Amino acid sequence: MTAISIQNLSFSYDKQKILDTINLQIQNKDFMAIIGPNGGGKSTLLKTILGILPSPLGAIKIFDEKPSKKLSLIGYVPQNTNINTNFPIKVIDVVMMGHVGHKRPLIGYSKEEISCALGALSQVSMEKYAHEKIGSLSGGQRQRVMIARALCANPKILLLDEPTASIDVDGQKQIYELLKVLNKTITIVVVSHDISIIMNYANKVAHINKTLTFHDISDQKPHAIDGEHFCEVEMLQLLSSKKGCKC
Repeated sequence: MTAISIQNLSFSYDKQKILDTINLQIQNKDFMAIIGPNGGGKSTLLKTILGILPSPLGAIKIFDEKPSKKLSLIGYVPQNTNINTNFPIKVIDVVMMGHVGHKRPLIGYSKEEISCALGALSQVSMEKYAHEKIGSLSGGQRQRVMIARALCANPKILLLDEPTASIDVDGQKQIYELLKVLNKTITIVVVSHDISIIMNYANKVAHINKTLTFHDISDQKPHAIDGEHFCEVEMLQLLSSKKGCKC
């Protein structure tokens, strides 16, 4: 089943084309990495999928429906999840924000919603921090909390924009190991610069620099290189194949 279908998508800011004729099929339970240079259009693509930005040209479908009908199936972890660490909010309260449209300010959350939030924290191994202040956590721990917040809506697709930015190498690996576990039941789409790490987890890679080049790396074998495109994916695959060469 196709989770996200993008056909002939183009997008411009003030007449400057950012995305040019993007075509991409993301299958259910894929682990898709989106890579490319700064300003290449990676985050813009995520925002068009979410409907944050309009898509004047092309078509996007979520599970064969218009995005507006299926947005409830998408969890989103934005690029900048830094918060005021001095603000006295508890971890459980941050996760509860994932109950989009269900908050009742006068009477609080239901037992079911609280139970769901605790379950999401358990999924990311942060349940014991539920009543800690968010500002007391490390960067990697806060990112896990943000992922738990996205999981609160029980998504079928999880979109993450640079989820390991400003996290140390050990923290990055822990986040990707978590995503690997989540990928057993949901589709994962990650915008990342950590290509050497994410190659160990993703099965598909989309390189975006205005246009898109697709790589299926599920077999981890280098593929033929056309004369117009050579990126980190081919380089790492070639290096990997040479390491394993017994000639």
